[in-house]
Amino acid sequence: MSGFSPAWLALREPADRAARNRDVIARCALTFAARSSLKVCDLGAGTGAALRAFADLLPGEQQWTLVDRDPENLAGALTALEAWADKALRHDAGLTLHHGLRRIEVRTEVLDLARDPACWPMDSDLVTASALFDLTSAAWIKRLVAALAAGRRPLLATLTADEKIAASPPHPLDKKVAAAFRQHQSRDKGFGPSAGADAGRFLEQTLEAAGYALTAGESPWVLEPSELLQATVEGMAAAAAEIGVAGDELAAWLEHQRENTKQLIVGHRDVFARIL
Repeated sequence: MSGFSPAWLALREPADRAARNRDVIARCALTFAARSSLKVCDLGAGTGAALRAFADLLPGEQQWTLVDRDPENLAGALTALEAWADKALRHDAGLTLHHGLRRIEVRTEVLDLARDPACWPMDSDLVTASALFDLTSAAWIKRLVAALAAGRRPLLATLTADEKIAASPPHPLDKKVAAAFRQHQSRDKGFGPSAGADAGRFLEQTLEAAGYALTAGESPWVLEPSELLQATVEGMAAAAAEIGVAGDELAAWLEHQRENTKQLIVGHRDVFARIL
């Protein structure tokens, strides 16, 4: 299962929703509570999970621009959002959705974020991104923050992977596999050498240096036996194999995880940043 395929995004969406830091999301919601409308640009939008997660916390009239480099993901977003809405109208510009008391206009843009991180419409009130920054480079993060700061735009960044990986019960090879996985995270994912497990902290430091006030916190996946847990440990094993962990010991580790793991914690960080 591809790490960025609609099937993988659908599998992880419930875990993402449960993991997001409530204090961070509440601060974002409070910031816009007095507004009647809001224009949001979601970077690396995938199949629209951020819209589904945040729409009910934001003002009644919303305009979302979903940006992703994969047209298959964006096509999946339109389909998933139609199913999520109470009422949906598809038109040439995208979708008009009604969900509860919210009316939401949705448009999509197929763009390569690596070329230009500042791809939001100029009238955007909020930029969001989920599970994106650990794929990007430190240089790209600096470019993004500089562009955000130039327009004094708030950022809600959730589910940036960090270094925390813990399985219960433990296995003697856990630390070796986790280290190999983190090394694999730092490979170039199209943005330059990835910030990987350091991305969340680096993003926060860069935002603060640019004059942003932050609300930040942890947002770990806490996985019990499930298809997502299985897919996660299989992905870790595949990454570790590419780094060079021996096949026989890696096979033993993966068998142990499949048969015995009761809980797997995979760390992330969330941040809401605004210039006061």
